[in-house]
Amino acid sequence: MMGVDMPRVSSVSEAMEIGSAREQNQHALFADLVRKASKLGPVPYAAVWPCEQHALQGVVDAAARGILTPVLVGDGAAMAALARESGLDISGLKLVEACSPAAAVEQAVALVHTGEVHGLIKGSLHTDILMHGVVGPQSRLRTERRMSHIFLIAAPSYDGLLFVTDAAINIVPDLETKRDIVQNAIDLHLGLGLGAPRVAILSAVETVNPKIQGTLDAACLCKMAERGQITGGVLDGPLAMDNAVDGEAARIKGIVSPVAGRAQILVTPDLEAGNMLAKNLIFMAGAESAGIVMGAKVPVLLTSRADSVQARLASAAVGALYARYLRTRPACG
Repeated sequence: MMGVDMPRVSSVSEAMEIGSAREQNQHALFADLVRKASKLGPVPYAAVWPCEQHALQGVVDAAARGILTPVLVGDGAAMAALARESGLDISGLKLVEACSPAAAVEQAVALVHTGEVHGLIKGSLHTDILMHGVVGPQSRLRTERRMSHIFLIAAPSYDGLLFVTDAAINIVPDLETKRDIVQNAIDLHLGLGLGAPRVAILSAVETVNPKIQGTLDAACLCKMAERGQITGGVLDGPLAMDNAVDGEAARIKGIVSPVAGRAQILVTPDLEAGNMLAKNLIFMAGAESAGIVMGAKVPVLLTSRADSVQARLASAAVGALYARYLRTRPACG
């Protein structure tokens, strides 16, 4: 049976050293973003309903590192009591009173329109409440671009950051929506200063099959990039997961491509595939993650109560860096 050669490990201690080196590389990927955001200075963000310990701790940590200047939008009495119980100092942070999570979203959106904040960060409210308030026409945050979600993944066994999209918003995207999903991910990669990305349009196979819609969409997206309908990145697809991220797998299958084996953005055919891929990497491969919604007038950060301190800081750094980028580039749809 032929397979990919695995590194030989002669002892338990050597295995531990390899694992430790991979962990250090994984944390370094997010640590670089945190350092860069801290160096550039804080960006004002509305923390929407941070009324549980993990949510409040995240924005306080981001403020302490000089990444964000949070405006706390929620139940003032509840947040003050929570801060006392958790030993968090929020005395220097502005508080905007809101009587419910939905009201907090409205207040936060209003702060965007006055220019007081440059982005939104999810607190302890349900994601659907936050996104309903952002996507609805009353928010005036929509652009000509469809909104999409991007997981930033730092996996122990991969050299660079992986973007996985869309895993949270567009359930069964059509070709036009996929174009926006791809462009949103490319824009984020560029906005974080990571350079022009290599984009893999994923499917179950790496050849065009008329019976598999994802392969047809992949071929169309690549042609759209050739014609300038998608800009800023290098696309290839359809690519199966193995030959998108493993150079040896691509070589064995005879795939010659600037993307195969070293993709930086993984575009999945639908939300279910994207969500399962991202969560497999996080919960089974031990990857760290951050999440952001793109395509609105301002970035929207989605954090989870299961996120580590490092992941929360990484999300804050991603949001701060991209909000700064949006305000310095020419306006676009």
